[in-house]
Amino acid sequence: MGRPEQLAYWINLYNALTVRVVLDDYPVDSIRDIDISPGLFADGPWGRKLVRIEGEDLSLNDIEHRILRPIWRDPRIHYAVNCAAIGCPNLPATAFTGETVDARLEQAARDYVNHPRGSRVAGGKLLVSSIYVWFQEDFGGDDRGVIAHLKRYAEPDLAAQLMGLGAIDGHDYDWRLNDIGAGRYR
Repeated sequence: MGRPEQLAYWINLYNALTVRVVLDDYPVDSIRDIDISPGLFADGPWGRKLVRIEGEDLSLNDIEHRILRPIWRDPRIHYAVNCAAIGCPNLPATAFTGETVDARLEQAARDYVNHPRGSRVAGGKLLVSSIYVWFQEDFGGDDRGVIAHLKRYAEPDLAAQLMGLGAIDGHDYDWRLNDIGAGRYR
């Protein structure tokens, strides 16, 4: 497979495994309640080996942090992999393909950056998703890098609000399950 097809494969695998993990333990209030990772202080399902590819057992952490992030070095990956939480970028209704992966990553970036889950300016203060703090190195390495990334995808109103801002003033993340049955889907 070419690189676009490989990228689509790994994103789709990550998302399918996440959905499977949630369905296997449903109902839960949060994916973090699915404590199947090895280790005494493990939280959530990310560390458990869930699939075997080419003879190697892989976890969600392996797919995201050993394959997707280091090989592609594309911050838009954070908009494609879904952790089943309200704070996450949207889980797409259809699978990524090699032909569409780049355009869909661009759209996912625009959608998330411009949604209040991703970023918002209130009273001159920038509040962002914790994704931008947890993975700041992927978004430019510091607050200014994150803000430059946000500006790249911001619609005009948000872009104007971001002008002159040089720091992130706060961050949050909603770990509740993004569950349509509970009426919490956003």
